[in-house]
Amino acid sequence: MELKDLIALMEAAKKNEIDKFVYETETEKIVIRKKTAKTVKVNQKENIVKANKAEVHYEVETSEVQEESLHMDNENIVTSPLVGTFYSSPSPDAKPFVSVGDSVKKGQVIAIIEAMKLMNEIESEFDGVVEAVLVKDESVVEFGQPLFRIR
Repeated sequence: MELKDLIALMEAAKKNEIDKFVYETETEKIVIRKKTAKTVKVNQKENIVKANKAEVHYEVETSEVQEESLHMDNENIVTSPLVGTFYSSPSPDAKPFVSVGDSVKKGQVIAIIEAMKLMNEIESEFDGVVEAVLVKDESVVEFGQPLFRIR
């Protein structure tokens, strides 16, 4: 993730008065927490940037899991419409709705997100081929978090 994207996330968290925001993919994890200190600290690989903020201050932690970068410029991204637990299959012993390389049609069920004991079917917003599943099964996802990359 680029530094400008991290700054945009911090500004969105500040504007919406979010105390904690977690974004995690197979390759990176970003945690934004509201802090009382007057420093914004961004750790990405070996770069550290510090800046003073007047009111609300956030600490951003990132960790690279793999060197592979997620370039999402020309891909279609299916994002989470709500906060909840991500399930890739209808039951623990069933095969996943979709896997990398599978063809999908717009409106096809590709996952389930459980929120408040309700199972919400997540449908593909695009026709194409699943290029990446960006979250692990049974992980907690945030609103707007990328779930699938479809070409």
